[in-house]
Amino acid sequence: MTNKLIVALDVDTAQKARELCAKLRGRVGMFKIGMQLFTATGPALVREIVDSGERIFLDLKYHDIPNTVAAAGVEATRLGVSLFNIHALGGTEMMRRTAAAVSECAEAEGLARPKVIAVTALTSANASVLNEVGYAGTPPELVTRLASLAAEAGMDGVVASPQEVALIRTAVTKPDFLVVTPGVRPAGANQFDQKRVTTPSEAILAGADYIVVGRPILESPDPVRATQQILDEIEMSAANSASI
Repeated sequence: MTNKLIVALDVDTAQKARELCAKLRGRVGMFKIGMQLFTATGPALVREIVDSGERIFLDLKYHDIPNTVAAAGVEATRLGVSLFNIHALGGTEMMRRTAAAVSECAEAEGLARPKVIAVTALTSANASVLNEVGYAGTPPELVTRLASLAAEAGMDGVVASPQEVALIRTAVTKPDFLVVTPGVRPAGANQFDQKRVTTPSEAILAGADYIVVGRPILESPDPVRATQQILDEIEMSAANSASI
């Protein structure tokens, strides 16, 4: 079974990231580098971790005019990341041009093409937050609409709350369309600022391809043990699903 766990390297120094990678090497499917670590260390750390043989999800949520996001996507391709994301709210042209630019760069330069996925609605956003910024619908309605738009625009998948995975699977029938789910918390863990969350087991059973976990692992006194517990839960979920 493909390792479905992405561990978020949401730390503030390259050394902390290196230490986590060393502890969890070979145990997880990917490491996520987001805004905090990338702003602190820049692209050099991304290259370093990729060169060490690990897979990286570059979580910078690009959202700008189409030309700018497409150019950023080309540079992400050159960094060697396996996965990166852009905001679906940027619209069809932005998503389509980015997907095309990434494919053209990978082919022209002989590089592995990263998967490009679109962020739908942040897991920290509930109906109240969406209403505050002028959207009158519910998170599931917005996520379903944006997932369909992303598929039509040539995205390889989406980022969405695990609570919307089943809806996305119904709305998007594109083969191999990825659903990556943050907002995953083991039973009893602190939800922090996340609002639309589930357990790892629930996310996998709903059909998530990857789950992203940060603080429950990073803040554990034993990150290796915390990681293994999540992996065990994922494996049990997959086994239960296969037996149904």
